[in-house]
Amino acid sequence: MAQQDRAIRTRRVILESAAAVFDEQGYDRATIAEVLERAGVTKGALYFHFASKEQLALAILQEQVVDIAVAPQPIKLQEFVDAGHVLAFRLRTDPIQRGAARLAVEQGSNHLDRRQSMLAWGQFVEGLFDEAKGRGEVLESVDVRDTAELFVGAFAGLQMMSQAFSNRADLSHRLTVFFQHTLPSIAVPPILAKLDLGPERGEKLNAALQQKAQAPAEAGAGLDVVAS
Repeated sequence: MAQQDRAIRTRRVILESAAAVFDEQGYDRATIAEVLERAGVTKGALYFHFASKEQLALAILQEQVVDIAVAPQPIKLQEFVDAGHVLAFRLRTDPIQRGAARLAVEQGSNHLDRRQSMLAWGQFVEGLFDEAKGRGEVLESVDVRDTAELFVGAFAGLQMMSQAFSNRADLSHRLTVFFQHTLPSIAVPPILAKLDLGPERGEKLNAALQQKAQAPAEAGAGLDVVAS
């Protein structure tokens, strides 16, 4: 079990280090040597988990969506809003999110299938919209797939604009403004009135998610102490 935990931690360190390098250098300029130096691991350890730079990049793009697991809400559209605000907050400092964002939108090498991130986010948002529509939260006239793709594409543009102007410091505000202008076109009025779109929501939700994620690790550490 301890060996498995070490492997999981090592993989995460490699992913975060690679994401930071991709964020700073871009895919084409990034090198495995830089990732190794940043991660402080051996070449053997890296290649045990990832066979190539491309596999590293694809794993980061996959992890970007997995990381955003917000708490269930009575209103499904609130979960959609929450996921957007958590992502907007994490794009300021989280290496996985920042690295994945650059990989997803960067123009350059054709060796990396950048569609994966957009497809994964599209499926994630479409799933939320499908549930919301089934609950009567979304207007009947709304095409769920088209709307999901619209929101994913718009967010990509918002975060690029925010990166250019403020290193994403104002992204939560920009996202709130975007929600205020677009959600009235898809949400039924009684649901729209109950949604919390505030830009400060992302930081609060992220803190709660981090606390929840740390609880199992702390419990495990306590068991290790007892066992020893």
